[in-house]
Amino acid sequence: MSHVGVPRGAARKRRSLALLTTGVLTLPVLAGCSSGKEEATTSVVPQDVAPAARTQVADGGTINWAIDAMPATLNAFQADADSATGRITGALLPTLFPLDAKGRPQLNPDYLESAKVVENEPRQVVLYRLNQQAVWSDGREIGAPDFVAQWRALSGKDSAFWTARNAGYERIEKIERGADDLEVKVTFAKPYADWRSLFSPLYPKQVTGSPDAFNDGARSTIKATAGPFRLRDVDKESGSVTLARDPRWWGSPAKLDSLVFKAVKPQDRAEALTEGKIDVADIDPAAAHRITQAARDAGNSGPPAHGPGSGTTPAAALRSWALAHGSDEEAAAEAQSARDEQARAAEAYATEQNDLRGYVVRKSLEPAYTQLALNGETGPLADDRVRRAVARALDRQQLVDTVLKPLGLPATPLGSHLALAGQPGYKDSSGALGGQDTKEAQALLADAGWTQEGALKKTDGAKAGSEGDKQTDKKAESDKKAEEKKAAEDKKAVDEKAAENKADKADRKDDAAGREPAKDDGLYIVGDDNKPGEAEGAVTRVIAPAPAAAVQSVALLRQAGRLGETGTSEDAPARITAQDRQPGGAAGAYAPVGTAAPAQAPDAARGPLGKNGKPLSLRFVLPSGPGSESLRSVGDKIAAMLDTIGIRTEITKVSDESYFRDHVASGDYDLALYSWPATAYPATDDRPIFAKPVPATDGSLLVEQNYTRVGSDHIDQLFDQAAGELDESAATKLMKQADARIWAAAGSIPLYQRPQLVATDKKLVNVGAFGFGVPHYQDIGFKKPQAAGAPAAPRK
Repeated sequence: MSHVGVPRGAARKRRSLALLTTGVLTLPVLAGCSSGKEEATTSVVPQDVAPAARTQVADGGTINWAIDAMPATLNAFQADADSATGRITGALLPTLFPLDAKGRPQLNPDYLESAKVVENEPRQVVLYRLNQQAVWSDGREIGAPDFVAQWRALSGKDSAFWTARNAGYERIEKIERGADDLEVKVTFAKPYADWRSLFSPLYPKQVTGSPDAFNDGARSTIKATAGPFRLRDVDKESGSVTLARDPRWWGSPAKLDSLVFKAVKPQDRAEALTEGKIDVADIDPAAAHRITQAARDAGNSGPPAHGPGSGTTPAAALRSWALAHGSDEEAAAEAQSARDEQARAAEAYATEQNDLRGYVVRKSLEPAYTQLALNGETGPLADDRVRRAVARALDRQQLVDTVLKPLGLPATPLGSHLALAGQPGYKDSSGALGGQDTKEAQALLADAGWTQEGALKKTDGAKAGSEGDKQTDKKAESDKKAEEKKAAEDKKAVDEKAAENKADKADRKDDAAGREPAKDDGLYIVGDDNKPGEAEGAVTRVIAPAPAAAVQSVALLRQAGRLGETGTSEDAPARITAQDRQPGGAAGAYAPVGTAAPAQAPDAARGPLGKNGKPLSLRFVLPSGPGSESLRSVGDKIAAMLDTIGIRTEITKVSDESYFRDHVASGDYDLALYSWPATAYPATDDRPIFAKPVPATDGSLLVEQNYTRVGSDHIDQLFDQAAGELDESAATKLMKQADARIWAAAGSIPLYQRPQLVATDKKLVNVGAFGFGVPHYQDIGFKKPQAAGAPAAPRK
């Protein structure tokens, strides 16, 4: 199923995108804040790929693999690269450290004999030892010149290269030949923990050696490849990219003769499957259900118990027959026509079901998660208390159950922005925000000034009178406001002092436990400081996404609708509110002590809230496409949950084409749902998603991929520290601290890991729902007839 998040390449499945923005949030006590749910409860859902040994796979054949659309470019480092780009280049180009089934990078012996850090002082040095058989399809050895050319193209120092990302490459000082042609020595100017993420995919120097070749030459072809397949043809008219077995490939030879990627829209895939046009396709739950029903109905006599006409009651059938055989000729003709039409539809459906019996549904969880995003740039959500109230109103378990339970997949709310369940760095840090709590949500809204009384228009309390009376009233009102402002400032000073004291205690506790204390200088609430967008006439501008991230942006666009169908949708951020003085909570994460929710029964329906006569209403933007039913269902449930605490939502449905580009990326929303892919390199790939937006000289706001416009200096510092921390354990701790602060900022509320449903020909093996892992293209093929117990042979 396609992605509304962007995969960067077959090896790096996550995001080099950015997704955060406005205020400043430095919460020192969050360093030790979590729900306490660790690895024991986060087993990874296994791959479902029909694994088979190579000896059981037949030689030859062609398979047709559905992609969302023809790739705009075959250069994975350009802004319009997408999931199709990553899928295709994964079979053509070197991936030095592909991910395994648990989302961990593993050295690829087809390209490397070894790769390791050989020096830390005075500079970090990584030495790559290449597989001596590794060559490009033109016969040239893979070597240092390819590494050097890619570094220069992606370092960001030469603006002539139109690259979407330079993360990591800008830290390289030099690249040299090692002791011989098989060694490549990379020296870093600054330490870089995620060095394994670099040079994947690795392009030949013919592509990266000049701006013209990089910018234009690699968009529709790749001059030299180095994978189990080589590029044979790109046919835009038929919407297909054909790969053929590469005779120069030194590894295990590809079992298939050819691999064809066909552009098939998600909503057209069920029909394409029944017509035998595709053999592998990401599908939505509806198509998966039909395939499951087809298998269940195999061998049954008579029409299927579902499909056209299956819901007709005996009484309705009798009435239809009677009308068709009645004396009223006109009514009889009409009834008979309807019966004939239904019979044809039922016959066509039965034929389609019979065709679908040749497929099986492979299912797992995608390496991507869906979030609720809260735009904190302007409006009510610029106040962190309102964001936290939104978050605390959500029953995330109910939302997860809606999407995953019907598919028989584990339904556990996601507890991290930076790792998925089963990954080594996963930790549930949602406790920094707190769980569903209606009373706390109400208290936060009340503290922010949103009340039922405030929804009513204010009056000056005077009838028509003298001008002097009106002026007196205005002065009294002005004096009252001044007093209220001073009281608020005094209260804020007290709260900040209390927060600082709490932070100091948390730091001392961290020290006692042997942990490095968080380096916070105090407590800042999102929205209080450096709130971009307040300048009159400010315009939000999104900078070019990071390379792998850019891929995600386009994918987000294409998948906005479809992901909804599959139960995967775009993420949307949620707000954080913590329980009153809950142990382990974050200073500033809760409503001030003494703030009470409006007096009323907990389950009583709340009226709309407002402030100064203005109602509290949020614009919830959702895609309207035919594949986004599930996404809209989740949105409806969220709207109902917010309604219980007095927040009204205005659901706006927009076309899939404009959903991400014109609304999410541009900031034209209050609430939205979209997805981000997983990564093994959060310090690099996730930083632009949660980076604090900064004002540009022209008054615009640079948000990278932080489309919630919520961020803080401290979060940025933690990412920077982790990126340069070569001790893996220490880097993981820094990322967990960053995640807790991201939860506390309540700009993004992770909901669930997206379901992955893939239809494959029953005879195919080593292909299906890969989960975290990447395809081993050379092992994909048709099971041998003797092994399968059937006479079927590979399709030619």
